[in-house]
Amino acid sequence: MSQLYPIPPFVSPSESSPPPPDHIFTPGAMHLNALATLTFTVAVSATCEHLRLWQPPTILDRRSPCPMINSLANHGFLPRNGLNISTDDLVNAFHEALNLSPGVSLPVAKLAVTTSTTGNPNTLNLDDLDEHGVLEHDGSLSRDDTHSGDNHSFNTTIFRTTAAHFGRDTISISDAAAARSARVAAAKKANPAFNLTDTEEFFSFAETALYMRVFGRGTEGHARTKWVEVMFYEERLPYLEGFRRSTEVLTNDEVGELVQKLVDATKK
Repeated sequence: MSQLYPIPPFVSPSESSPPPPDHIFTPGAMHLNALATLTFTVAVSATCEHLRLWQPPTILDRRSPCPMINSLANHGFLPRNGLNISTDDLVNAFHEALNLSPGVSLPVAKLAVTTSTTGNPNTLNLDDLDEHGVLEHDGSLSRDDTHSGDNHSFNTTIFRTTAAHFGRDTISISDAAAARSARVAAAKKANPAFNLTDTEEFFSFAETALYMRVFGRGTEGHARTKWVEVMFYEERLPYLEGFRRSTEVLTNDEVGELVQKLVDATKK
């Protein structure tokens, strides 16, 4: 028995954006240009219960400034409408989709619901995470700072400058550290109100550590470049490119080790 997964349609980068280096993945780059406006399907074995259909959000669906959380909603691990999401929903989604330990996700989920506008302190809508200074912070890898007036929307130009530091096939610890460091430096230069508290700086490192662990090899890094770029550009999990949920639990110790390696690489 097979489950069908649609390949997202081609999305053309902004014509005003500078062309990326040759190795950088752009939205829909793996699709045939002549058929880029069509939706394709491929049969993927349904023996893995963790694979779920990807659907882009409708104009009524809520999304956050976090591409990983948005990817979980687009695959239905979180409610697709992005509304009334509980801490349990967040913890369960990260576990089911990525095998992420509750030791990693629960503290973040508890902090996330402090942004709630639902009237229930135990739930949030995904766009509540736009609130600056809780989880959202200056120097995002793919969003502009809140000072710009839009800290929510994916910014192609910003992410291209981030991805310019990635390796062609994989992202090393030093690549990831350089990408994060360069993005923070660029944000400081562009934003006169730039501020990154110690807690926000930790989250900045932890976000990079998470994608390195999810799409890489343990605590050694080497995240697959295309997988990471698919997640950022298309906000989907790169099942079509070969990604599968880890058979091992992704632990707090591993994320912490990666954070320290990124900090050390940044200091060099």
